[in-house]
Amino acid sequence: MGTTSGGKSTEARDFLVTRRAKITPEQAGLTLYGGNRRVPGLRREEVAMLAGVSADYYTRLEKGNLAGVSDSVLEAVAGALQLDEAERRYLFDLARAANAGGRPSGRRPARSRRQPIRPTVQAILDSMSDVPAFVRNGRLDIVGTNALGRALYAPVFDSPTRTSDMSPPNLARFNFLDPAARDCFPDYEASLNTCVQLLRAEAGRDPHNKELTGLVGELSTRSDDFRTRWAAHDVRIHQTGGKCFHHPAVGRLDLRFEAMELSADDGLILTAYTAEPDSATAERLRLLASWAASQGEGATAGATG
Repeated sequence: MGTTSGGKSTEARDFLVTRRAKITPEQAGLTLYGGNRRVPGLRREEVAMLAGVSADYYTRLEKGNLAGVSDSVLEAVAGALQLDEAERRYLFDLARAANAGGRPSGRRPARSRRQPIRPTVQAILDSMSDVPAFVRNGRLDIVGTNALGRALYAPVFDSPTRTSDMSPPNLARFNFLDPAARDCFPDYEASLNTCVQLLRAEAGRDPHNKELTGLVGELSTRSDDFRTRWAAHDVRIHQTGGKCFHHPAVGRLDLRFEAMELSADDGLILTAYTAEPDSATAERLRLLASWAASQGEGATAGATG
């Protein structure tokens, strides 16, 4: 079994160590026979036993040596550590990166944050006139919106964290570097966690993305909050759920979202929001549409605002 290179080996090691620390013997169904435990979660030997591998072999895995590990062993380790689907995908992505030996994999190159979305995708967004919708990449750049989506994310588009009027707004940079984010997202701590977990998952999926690496480096340097959360090695799949906004023009919006991968555009995600029919939020979305029209937002529905 080979070794991974520098940083990727460290990421694999830290990920496995943090997952092991989260599982207690009781959660794993193990019987304790007294004695003081020096680790908060499972011991390495216990994970090895649960995964059906030798303690020496699992120790090598936890040192970051994932190259050459079979899918069946990865599945066994994922089961022993009770990984959720996002964590399991991340473990497999780390192993894929290790097997690439530091070289880019056979995946299509990640789209540049400056690359516009295809006209067909923009037409789909524009046809969804009654719901806010936008397209983001794995780096959390907003690369396309419809008019209502542009209005919903107006504070992000107007944020001084944008490097220029022609650069796409970035949700992670807004959350961690713009004080306005606290007012925009009432569940602010959850919003911060989501940003980091999505970026961490993307770093596993696309480890050679220099733009992503640059963003992580910038945020780690400028934000203690980001640096602390990044060190937790938590990941997330963001497909459906609820999100609360506080919009400066219309107030609180309690929305549900669905996020869908664009299969023809590797790394791009289309997210659409809906409100409960006849709810206060539904009425405020109608007000938001009127506000957007009055502001001329419809003429600037694309990513650059």
